[in-house]
Amino acid sequence: MTSTDRRTALRTGAGLLAAGALTAGCATSGAVAHSSAPAHPSTDPATASAAPTPRGYPGQPAQLTHGPRTHPRVALTFHGQGDPAVAHSLLTAAEKHDARVTVLAVGTWLDEHPDVARRILDGGHDLGNHTQRHLAVNTMSEADARTEITACADRLRRLTGSIGTWFRPSRAPLASPLVVRLARSAGYPHVLSYDVDSLDYTRPGADAVVRTVLGEVRAGSVVSLHFGYPDTVAALPVVLEELTHRGLAAVTTTELFS
Repeated sequence: MTSTDRRTALRTGAGLLAAGALTAGCATSGAVAHSSAPAHPSTDPATASAAPTPRGYPGQPAQLTHGPRTHPRVALTFHGQGDPAVAHSLLTAAEKHDARVTVLAVGTWLDEHPDVARRILDGGHDLGNHTQRHLAVNTMSEADARTEITACADRLRRLTGSIGTWFRPSRAPLASPLVVRLARSAGYPHVLSYDVDSLDYTRPGADAVVRTVLGEVRAGSVVSLHFGYPDTVAALPVVLEELTHRGLAAVTTTELFS
């Protein structure tokens, strides 16, 4: 891709969404947490696309930061929160490049936008748990942390018939030993971390997101990205084109570890 083509792609991506996208980041100053959750969505799991049941990977650690380095695959993972229009744009952009992603959804977001769960699964993507309210789960009491994990799992089960394929802690790249134990008790054999942080939640601009991801990604990488930021929408097509050029397929996390 020439520099002119790259600038055109970035301008086109940025035009998909105006600057009014809602904050969805995992920085301490990121998304606003909800003090209470609406009633459970009433979507019938029997009519929704079923999410795979979580399963463990023998021999793998409790927290997974990357997949095998010997296979030309990477996993793009998105923290699910913010304007659903951004989510739809990012999912569509991934699918146009024959890529599949992993979405770790916040429970309150699913309460507000229950249709997005089915959209994710119908697109062939992974869907998982990013806690109920996106608070600093590692700093909570055992009872509160358990509630954060299981409440989001309940939302996922009601919407899809499954608790989702993965759990990722909120407001931290790695889970504390307590949160690892609670996640496993809730049905998640592994905690999903990452080895490439796009830093898109800092709003650095699409060019910076592209540089960060492409400068660090390699075979087996798990990349942390976010719904809710126009920079990410603009950067994703450029990232996917370069991954293809490098012979790296963007796959679900389940496929990465399979």
